[in-house]
Amino acid sequence: MEVIEVLPSLRMLRFPVGAAYLWRDGDELTLIDTGTADCAAELEGALDGVLRRIVLTHWHEDHTGSAAELADRHGAEVVAHRLEAPVIRGEEVGAPPVLEEFEVPIKAALPPLPPAPPCRVDREVEDGDVLPFGGGAVVVAVPGHTDGSIALHLPGPKVLFTGDAVANVGHTMLGVFNTDRARAIESLHRLAELDADTAAFGHGDPIPHGAGAALRGASAAAT
Repeated sequence: MEVIEVLPSLRMLRFPVGAAYLWRDGDELTLIDTGTADCAAELEGALDGVLRRIVLTHWHEDHTGSAAELADRHGAEVVAHRLEAPVIRGEEVGAPPVLEEFEVPIKAALPPLPPAPPCRVDREVEDGDVLPFGGGAVVVAVPGHTDGSIALHLPGPKVLFTGDAVANVGHTMLGVFNTDRARAIESLHRLAELDADTAAFGHGDPIPHGAGAALRGASAAAT
């Protein structure tokens, strides 16, 4: 795991597949996503405060894999959209992506991921709900990658966590492996309208400053 300081209050925890983010408010930590099921020990080594909550942007294994272990060990609240919660709990099976032609070889080249153990969800959120970190983190529903995908917008520090709705691999772009590409594009357009200076992506390099322009460019290019 690679630890990257994005801002004084924000660190990226990069894994071979995907990333998680730690936001600090004093000695309280919020973890956004958790990597795969084999990442818990490394994530725990990066915790230098009290883990208050874990926010899961969507149910995929590279985002929820270590959530159950960390939540149980630290007593952290687990937060997810109400449409993702049944999948995260193991009660339902999530819908597979509808692959575009160019995505087929990309998907085939990825290593198999360990399944995510079922994890409790303590708080089910909706679009517009506000979580108590970062001066108030607004939940932004971004369906398309999955039905209940969420982003998190911190208006005060102008930080945006996009989950997999947007990627920044080489350039900022619509995320891949979506269940509904048209809805995913609509969600990208919505994110591009937010006041964001810093962007943190589920895949690819974070943008510490100037993220708004990159998001607007990705939005304009999405078809």
